[in-house]
Amino acid sequence: MAITLETALRVYLIADPAFAECDLIEKSREALAGGVTMIQLRAKSLTDREAFALGVALRDECTVCGAAFLVNDRVDFALALKADGVHLGVDDFPLEAARELAGTEFVIGFSPETDEQASQARARGASYLGVGPVYGTTSKQDAGPSIGLETVTRRTSLAGLPTIGIGGVTAANAGAVIKAGSCGVAVISAILSAGDPRSAAKELRTAVELALAGG
Repeated sequence: MAITLETALRVYLIADPAFAECDLIEKSREALAGGVTMIQLRAKSLTDREAFALGVALRDECTVCGAAFLVNDRVDFALALKADGVHLGVDDFPLEAARELAGTEFVIGFSPETDEQASQARARGASYLGVGPVYGTTSKQDAGPSIGLETVTRRTSLAGLPTIGIGGVTAANAGAVIKAGSCGVAVISAILSAGDPRSAAKELRTAVELALAGG
């Protein structure tokens, strides 16, 4: 990863073929051109072979643009794809085992479901937290109810790690998520469902950078 983790987390696209059909590579390319700094492959509906091929293509697009590339859930896929890291949930591969397997430089994201899990994440091997759903979301069926900005602030403080806010984030509310303590935002439909993914990514990046600058 050619950039720092906090910079890579600023505008984080979760690339899920369920939201882009056959256009995922092109939409991701446009999103990168618009300012996306990290892409995570989430391909729960694909076969392993299909997901691996998609991962290769997305990794290469990220490499060209100097963006980071992660894989959702699958440590084995992330390592095989020579990705920058993996993102894990509470029911996925244990953080400690992932860190031991992947080494110290590998990025491991973690989505806690409780304050206790957030406070333990750093010691267990996490590099950053994905906290949400901040505003609620229809992009993840098991995401649960919205947690609000106060929870983002609290879990960021408890973890002592870089945090991204996810769930219902748009260019209109991204600044509030940053001001709550996050260093970036993660989105799916805000970019993949947009008519112009490049413009949508640019608007998000502008909102994030403005909030980080104190605007």
